[in-house]
Order: sequence, then C-alpha cells, then structure tokens
Amino acid sequence: MTPRAWLLFIALSVLWGIPYLFIKIAVDDLSPAMIVWIRVALGALILLPIVLAKRDIRRLTVVDWSWIVIFAFVEIALPFGALTYAEIRLSSSTTAILIAAVPILSAIIGWRIGIDDRVTKGRAIGLAIGILGVTTLVGLDIRGDDWLSVAALGITIAGYSLGPIIVATKLSRAPALTVITMALLVNALVYAPFAWVTRPTAEVSVASWWSVVILGALCTAAAFVVFFALVAEAGPSRTTVITFIAPAVALLLGVVVLSEPLTWGIALGFPLVILGSYLATRRAPAMEAEPHP
Repeated sequence: MTPRAWLLFIALSVLWGIPYLFIKIAVDDLSPAMIVWIRVALGALILLPIVLAKRDIRRLTVVDWSWIVIFAFVEIALPFGALTYAEIRLSSSTTAILIAAVPILSAIIGWRIGIDDRVTKGRAIGLAIGILGVTTLVGLDIRGDDWLSVAALGITIAGYSLGPIIVATKLSRAPALTVITMALLVNALVYAPFAWVTRPTAEVSVASWWSVVILGALCTAAAFVVFFALVAEAGPSRTTVITFIAPAVALLLGVVVLSEPLTWGIALGFPLVILGSYLATRRAPAMEAEPHP
C-alpha cells in the first residue's frame, strides 16, 4: 500500500477501535438512547454539508430511499442501541471481541444467500475456530446476569453483518457517503423522542459529554470519511483488515485506560475469534482453468 493508504489505515483502526472505550465512559451518566442520539445527530450534522456540496442527494431514487430507511434500522438503529445497552454491564474489551465475530456471521449469511457460494475447507475451519473463540470467551467470562447484554450484542452482530449486504445488493449504485449520511439523519429523528424521555436529570460529568462528542465527530463522521478514502486508495479487500485490528485497539484501551482485567476468556478467546474471522472471510483462490488441448 502507499504511505497515504497506511496513514488512512492506521487512522481508521484507531477511529473504529476507540468507540468501545467512550461508550463505556458515557453509559455511567447517560442513557443508551441519549448516547446514540447525540452520536448519530452529530455525525449527520458534520457529514450533511459535504453531501450537499456534492449534490448527490438528487441521485437517490424512491427505491434507494426505501432501502436507506431499512439500512438505517439494520446497520445503525438496532446495532448502536443494543451495543450501547450491552456496555452498561459488559466490559469494553469483552464487547469489542464479541463484535469481532461479525465477519464470521457475514460469511455464513453470504454462503446462505448465494453471494459467496465457495465454501472451502480453510473457510470451514475458520468458521469452527471463530465459533470456538466466541464460546470460550462467553463460557469463561460471562456471568449468569450478563446474558441479556450478550443477547443485545447478538442483535448488533446480526445488524453489522446484514448492513453491508444491503448496501452491496440494494444500494450499490447510490453514493456511499450520501447513504450513510441519510441513514444517520433518519436515526437522529428516530432516537430524538427516546433521548428526550431518558434525558439526564442529574449532573453529567465532563468526561461523559466529551465521550459522546468524540463518538459522533470522530468515531462516526470522520471515520466514514476516512473509510471511503481508504477504500479508494487501497481497495475494499485490504480495507477489511480493519476488522481484525480495531478490536485489538479496543482491548488495549480497555485494559490500559479503564483498568479492565485481562481474563482467561479474553486471552484464549480473542486470538481464536480473530484467526477464525480471517480464515472464514479469506478470499478463495481462483479456480484454475482447464488446459486447452
């Protein structure tokens, strides 16, 4: 990759690795609905001028708008809300590692709906290793009263897995940044009444306010701008490696900044999840052509 691509790659690894830390800080004072609302509203507010300047909104068709609404709920509304709720109880480290299983479910969905029908031996092994890693982490670290949070993360994993498929199959011709911006705007409208109902009645710490600002401005708006720049510079296949780096950033920050314990579940499960995700999503080698007589 070019030096610019490496710089973008490092930046995006950090931008998508730090949300878990700031969500964990913010949930001490703010409701999940308030956190998500500020995040998506601020992200939309920052990205909207860029989209308007490009005049890409006029390119969206009625069908595009219908799928944008679906995408907004599948990729943002449900996953963001469920993820933030889960971090009320779960550590940021555990949350990030479980979310790292998204490529595994994405691979399964891709095989089932025919987007990727080449199930190689290596991918099957990767799937088994990834599931073993998730099972190890859950079995060793999750207590009996944490299962509702784990179930919420299941919603997040499913949404993050289905969202890109919707974009690839239904919104591939729509301007990508415009799709993201409109989806954020839809969610800002959806979450507004829930945020109002759950607005804080006690004093909120400065750390919590700064956390949600960083979530909206950097982890959402800036991250998507960097993401599309990286795709243009290095291609989509190399960009997917972010999936394996961001959880490591989140794990490091959780242990160093929040003093979260480095448990046996994390020590054993994390490598298995990352290895399994890599093998399960690795591009299958091209079939060799039969030699002509």
